[in-house]
Amino acid sequence: MNSRLVDQAITLDGADLRILDQLQRDAALSNQALAERAHVSPPTCLRRVKRLQEAGLIERQIAVLSLEKMAATLGHGLSAITEITLDRQGAEELAAFEARAVQDDAVQQCYRVSPGPDFVLVLHVRDMPAYLALAQRLFTSDANVRNVKAFFSVKRAKFEPKLPLALD
Repeated sequence: MNSRLVDQAITLDGADLRILDQLQRDAALSNQALAERAHVSPPTCLRRVKRLQEAGLIERQIAVLSLEKMAATLGHGLSAITEITLDRQGAEELAAFEARAVQDDAVQQCYRVSPGPDFVLVLHVRDMPAYLALAQRLFTSDANVRNVKAFFSVKRAKFEPKLPLALD
């Protein structure tokens, strides 16, 4: 990766924004299809995508799985949003909890927040026994965790990892 590009802000024009918008919709598009939808030539599209990746604007390309269909197949069915308050909020204590949380596969998202709790975690586990095991791993066994408030999802009305872009 070109560290010079990563360290500097990158200027985006309309073509870059159209490419990013289309990739957020479907990262599996061929370069030809992406170029057509972004209204640029295929070589230009390829060059720009590479530049956007090197600049770190495109972190990674993944498949977003259907929560409902995976639940029917594998039994993954419990999502929780948890607020975590630590007893001591020093830099080392915050970093230690964050490092443990982000390493756990059940933690889909981890945010340090302020004011209020210290962290908000989005969790996804198979069932309540799996949640209890996760709570023991991350919360109960950590003497610095003062309070945990869990909200269990009964319905997901929207999930959209796409950032809004100002298109021309």
